[in-house]
Amino acid sequence: MSVLQPLDAKQTAEAIAWAAAQGGSLEIVAGGTKRALGRPMKTDHLLDVSGFKGIVAYEPAELVLTARPGEPLASISAALAKSRQMLAFEPPDWRSLLGAAGAETLGGVIACNLAGSRRVRSGSARDYVLGFSAVNGFGDIWKAGGKVVKNVTGYDMCKLQTGAYGTLSALTELTLKVMPKPETAWTIVLHGLADEVAIEMLARALNSPFEVSGAAHLPAPSARRSKIGAVAAGRGAATALRLEGPLPSVAYRAQALEALVGRGARLDETETETFWQEVGAVQPLLGPGSRIVWRVCPTPSRSRGVAHSILKAMPGAEFYFDWGGGLIWLSLDAGVAGADAGAVIIRSAVQSAGGHATLIVAPDPIRAATSVFEPQTAALAELTARVKNGFDPRGILNPGRMYEGG
Repeated sequence: MSVLQPLDAKQTAEAIAWAAAQGGSLEIVAGGTKRALGRPMKTDHLLDVSGFKGIVAYEPAELVLTARPGEPLASISAALAKSRQMLAFEPPDWRSLLGAAGAETLGGVIACNLAGSRRVRSGSARDYVLGFSAVNGFGDIWKAGGKVVKNVTGYDMCKLQTGAYGTLSALTELTLKVMPKPETAWTIVLHGLADEVAIEMLARALNSPFEVSGAAHLPAPSARRSKIGAVAAGRGAATALRLEGPLPSVAYRAQALEALVGRGARLDETETETFWQEVGAVQPLLGPGSRIVWRVCPTPSRSRGVAHSILKAMPGAEFYFDWGGGLIWLSLDAGVAGADAGAVIIRSAVQSAGGHATLIVAPDPIRAATSVFEPQTAALAELTARVKNGFDPRGILNPGRMYEGG
């Protein structure tokens, strides 16, 4: 496999055009920390854009940042922190979960549309992409959007490309809306709630006027693994609610929220940051060993039933809830999960409740033989193929990463 290392958009376009003319396929990589996401690929060449980095423009007063795909997230976060700003969608660090090293990059997190616990209030990564430049499978440079919020006419290409896992185009520049960093953050932790009680309580909190920006429930096994003493206090399950903003507002809302859901332990700003990093990173809370990991997104009110249905069919499963129950992180013993990683059981449980499931961690042979993403209906598969054909008719960009033959 040859390695192509473009340093700008023109070189990226030349590399893709060359591969297309040769009939070769390309795996697009920046930091390489998410190569284990999706289906395993067999490509002829590696398009390494890790050297294509830099912050092109940053306008704190306008809350707008433009950067290249290989720019490390750590560098972007540091630049934003100087102006007390942040990426509001809270990109999670999955390096430990995926067994990856290296630096996470802006291109990777946008290509995979990753968001952390704040998604329940702030939305996903795709909601903050104002514009981008990219190179399609023809080797043509193209762009969409701009540097202002209200710039969309016709198709919203920003949302189409975000979450396409590099199967439609190679991103060369991204413009994002950023947000002010809250003055402080507290987390209220309640102990010992049963799963069904906790999920109902998270819904009440999220539907309250108190602007909860994180809502998670950790059954006892996950809670015990937390580095935060007030969470791993040996009192069983931990149910967490995050409040952010000016200190007087957070203090008032914490008191009002406790009147609604009950008084709990309070995490300060430092503890709050560490705890929600754990929740987003997943691996620290699911434990070691040879595990299969699924990301299950059911109807929040039915998430407890989904998790316990899976547990009944596959003893030894571990799970915890984020997004107020709208996200279940599920860990299975590889031996119990079987050759399909438990796909039949899991997707059956999710289908009955509404939602979808994505296989995140499994050996390559299982990810090659099992649908990693939710299987598509015939109509949706046809639409997906038409979109792919419009951007990459030869199928040379990350071929088969999302769906077989796609």
